[in-house]
Amino acid sequence: MTKLKLTEESEAELKRAIDAVNKERLMILRAAGAVERLDKPSKISTARRLGYKEKPGTIVVRVRVPRGGRRKPRPRSGRRPKHLGVVLYTPGLSRRKIAESRALKRYPNMRVLGSYKAAEDGKYLWFEVVMRDESRY
Repeated sequence: MTKLKLTEESEAELKRAIDAVNKERLMILRAAGAVERLDKPSKISTARRLGYKEKPGTIVVRVRVPRGGRRKPRPRSGRRPKHLGVVLYTPGLSRRKIAESRALKRYPNMRVLGSYKAAEDGKYLWFEVVMRDESRY
């Protein structure tokens, strides 16, 4: 076999192994709650760059945010359907900011240091939010 053929086969084998691991990981993430505290971050180098230290007062929270179009409540009072303003609604917040605010709502005594995308599938995005208790520092 040529070197190119061997390289292609090894890359395909590696991709199959990684896909299997990611599939299992996504199954675990889907079964978990919307906001969960983690023992350790999944991407340690990214978390450390954002300010994560493995000491009391610093935590990592995984937050699930739905993908797709955003929902706006329909107005109660009567009006022409064209002027309801519920189609193509885009709030001024990114999904990352939504994840950070949900983490802050769960842990109000903490301060957000940063966040990064941990995983995604067709239905959800998962962010890991690095938070610090300011009273300990």
